Formats: sequence, C-alpha cells, structure tokens
Amino acid sequence: MDLKNKTIVITGAARGLGAAMAKQLATHGCNLALVDLEADSIAATAAACEEAGATVKNYGANVSSEADVIEVFDQIVQDFNGLDGLVNNAGITRDALLVKYKDGEVVSKMTLDQWQTVIDVNLTGTFLCGREAAQRMIESGSKGVIINISSISRAGNMGQTNYAASKAGVQAMAVAWAKELARYGIRAAAIAPGFINTEMVASMKEAAREKLTAGIPLRRMGEPDEIARTVEFIFQNDYLSGRCIDVDGALRL
Repeated sequence: MDLKNKTIVITGAARGLGAAMAKQLATHGCNLALVDLEADSIAATAAACEEAGATVKNYGANVSSEADVIEVFDQIVQDFNGLDGLVNNAGITRDALLVKYKDGEVVSKMTLDQWQTVIDVNLTGTFLCGREAAQRMIESGSKGVIINISSISRAGNMGQTNYAASKAGVQAMAVAWAKELARYGIRAAAIAPGFINTEMVASMKEAAREKLTAGIPLRRMGEPDEIARTVEFIFQNDYLSGRCIDVDGALRL
C-alpha cells in the first residue's frame, strides 16, 4: 500500500506505541484518525503528526463500547470519505497472580473485575474496531489493512492470565480475519512487541528495569519507533497477511 492520502485509524494514540506509530505513518502524507478515550489527550500527538505532513483528526471513544465504536467509525468515514487502514493498539494491563497462597492460606487472587476489564478493552475492543473497519472497507471497495497489536505475553506470562489471554486472542483474530477478508483484498496481521521503552516502563525502579533488560538477549529494551517501523512495513508489503511478527530482541517467553 502506498500510504500517501490513505486514511488510517490508530487506537490508543495519545502516547506510547500509538503515538510513535502515528508519527511514523505521518511522514508518508496520510490521513490519520487518532482515537483514544479522551480526544483532548491526543493533542500533542496530533500536532507532531501535522507537522510531519499528515492530515489529522482526533476522536474520543471507549473501544469496549459497541455504540462508541460504531459512532466513531461512522464519523471517521464521513470526515475522510473512506477508510484504508486500522491499527488496533488500545490496550491495558491489570496484573495479578491467579491465586496467591502464603502460610497455608489464600492471600489474594485475580478478581473478575481485573479479568473482565482487560478482556473488554484488549480483546472485545479489538474485535469491535476490526469488525467496523472491515465492514466499511468492504462497502467502499478499499483494499485495506488491519493490524492488531499483540504481545509476546500471548504465550503466557506469570501474573498476566488476563493480558496473555487477550493478546493470544488478538493474534488469533488477525489470522481469522486474514482468511475471511482476503476475498475483498483486505489484509490482516499482528505484531507482538517484547519489552518496549514506553512511559510505563520508564516509570519503573532502576533495579527492576536492569533485571528486566538482563533477560533480553540483545541486552536492551525495544524503542517505540521500532514497533512503529514494523507497522509501516506491514502496510507497505502487499503480500504480508495472516502472520504475527515478534519484535522482542530475541526474547521468547
């Protein structure tokens, strides 16, 4: 896909990976529909993208709400007269052990709320955005691209039953969509980042960061720009579909 003048939706665009993806794609002169829970939170990302050469509009939506998602995709298509790509990046964590047992008794366990909140945003949100994007691409005849942001935690990671399950599902959906939507010329793929140097990681204590980094064969965390360039690559490679690209410095959980 030649990204110039194409309309791309990025969820979770206010900061971190979403902001990096938006800034990278903006250099191609595309139209960016940036979505986050609050539209005002996207202002800094939008300004940087406009400076890089993109046409940008911000949207506030809760991706776990069907009504919000339908409304925002209707508005995006109306504003830009089409839709060519989606990056399903919005996601959260609510880490906890399944069951914590100490001194002969259960101290804590993952709550249903911790489980459901992550599933609602990461998995259901990705499903809803993917479904609405696919419908509009099919209706317009756009040979578009849907990219789901998974994680190497999809293989299972201690303390992340909810997150791991959601990210495994996100990858599986990309494979299913690639098979289902190929007849319309629509591609779907996933990216599984490892430990990336985002704001959340930067706030960790130095000792914890060093311990985390020591387990990565490349001995460093990834940078948001490295994930952004992988998003760019998938959009531009017209024969890539149904695959998940791990970007993790050779770390395998």
